[in-house]
Amino acid sequence: MADVDLVLPCLNEVGALPWVLARIPPDYRAIVVDNGSTDGSAEYARAAGATVVTEPMKGFGAAVAAGVAAATAPVVAICDADASLDPSELPRLVAMLETGADLVLGRRVPTHRHAWPLHARVANAFLAQRIHAVTGVRITDIGPMRVARTEALAGLQLQDRRSGYPLEMVLRAADAGWRIVEADVAYSPRIGRSKVTGTVRGTITAIRDMSRILRGATA
Repeated sequence: MADVDLVLPCLNEVGALPWVLARIPPDYRAIVVDNGSTDGSAEYARAAGATVVTEPMKGFGAAVAAGVAAATAPVVAICDADASLDPSELPRLVAMLETGADLVLGRRVPTHRHAWPLHARVANAFLAQRIHAVTGVRITDIGPMRVARTEALAGLQLQDRRSGYPLEMVLRAADAGWRIVEADVAYSPRIGRSKVTGTVRGTITAIRDMSRILRGATA
């Protein structure tokens, strides 16, 4: 059995998957969650040896939740499949679970000025401030690379199936008394077109989803 299951939500990422899958550490199992790809992503991932899970419900949260449900390793990691993040950095984050962390978030450090658009950075900073106001937890990034123990993460019973999923994870983890820490990870321009933060419209949608989660947390 793998030491770590890596959940890779995937929607038309065939251009990025070769690089991403080649960078996965030994003893990690790639779980590629196909969220309606039409470019052969699922077929490529399967041929490359990844476990492929099909999730017909569209949405980042739906894809990640399906991957977490399929995980059997003691630790589960989550990472975008667009080559913006390097899976080879994950062992450093996983090791932090052994030193007292319960949830490790990858704090994105852009490698290029186009890697993280200004509108997305501003939205991220706003949400980080709101998290601190609601929970008292200080974080700087609600990024897509994260690591936790599989059974504990499943126990949070996250409900959001859209862009609010990452925020709900942090809020519920904080409410459960988890120790939440960050670790710097390189953040590069993605391969292919972004569905969320790479566009103003996608960012606005994400903000709406996350604002809904925040309203629920403060109700």
